[in-house]
Amino acid sequence: MKRWFFLIATNILVTITLMIIANFVMAYMGVSYGSYGGLFILAFMLGLGGSFASLLMSKFIAKRFMGLEPAAQGSSLVQRVHSLARQSGLDKMPEVYLFHSPEVNAFATGPSRNNALVAVSTGLLDKMDHDEVEAVLAHEVSHIANGDMVTMTLVQGIVNTFVIFVSYLASQAIMNAMRGEDDDRPSIGDWFLYNIIHNIVYTALSFLSLPLVMYVSRWREYRADYGASRLVGAHKMISALEKLKGTTDSLEKHDKAIEVMAISAKPSMAELFSSHPPLDKRIAALKGL
Repeated sequence: MKRWFFLIATNILVTITLMIIANFVMAYMGVSYGSYGGLFILAFMLGLGGSFASLLMSKFIAKRFMGLEPAAQGSSLVQRVHSLARQSGLDKMPEVYLFHSPEVNAFATGPSRNNALVAVSTGLLDKMDHDEVEAVLAHEVSHIANGDMVTMTLVQGIVNTFVIFVSYLASQAIMNAMRGEDDDRPSIGDWFLYNIIHNIVYTALSFLSLPLVMYVSRWREYRADYGASRLVGAHKMISALEKLKGTTDSLEKHDKAIEVMAISAKPSMAELFSSHPPLDKRIAALKGL
């Protein structure tokens, strides 16, 4: 409960901070909330600003909420990550962490190429051999080297900006149509109705925009697989994905707490809304290199 309370409190503080900054920017530019310019500035600050605030806090949040434990300095795991990072041209070595989970899983996060971490599950180290672990690590290091965290932040932030902006415009248009031209006296009931409409419109637009964001996410997974194949060889990455496929299918319960950062996701009929391509497609793509 303390973890969730801290996460919610952090999100509230970030939102309040961005609202204050937006107010200062609008005051400086001489625009108001009622204008298109003011509304877009607000949407921009909450959408793109919120995404970058999350990116800047990504390492802290991962350490705080994932129960990460630093890998022993000089350990084989740290040496392999740092060796791959040097091969990828990184100037500063990523931090390396472990987390306890039966899942074969790993993720990379951080605000920049030179300020990132790689975390590996105990399940991955237990169930994969040396070459397969190396391939997974190469995949995560490739995410860092490719700047994928920043790429996803930009895409999500731009999408969020337009979703917020359009949802406000659409909600206001619906309210004006329902209220009629002669009724220009807003009431408390209007305020509640507006918020209900806005939440429905915002949710619908967020859902409709999700396939675009997920497409970019799947594209970067293919790119990270390709980067790993260049670092350690396509055969090692294929072996790791095949092992991952077998272990994922055998798990009775998928750990929802870490699914968002997983190296893979189970194949789904709703592939448009999946952050990761099906493993069979990733394997086929590597075999076609």
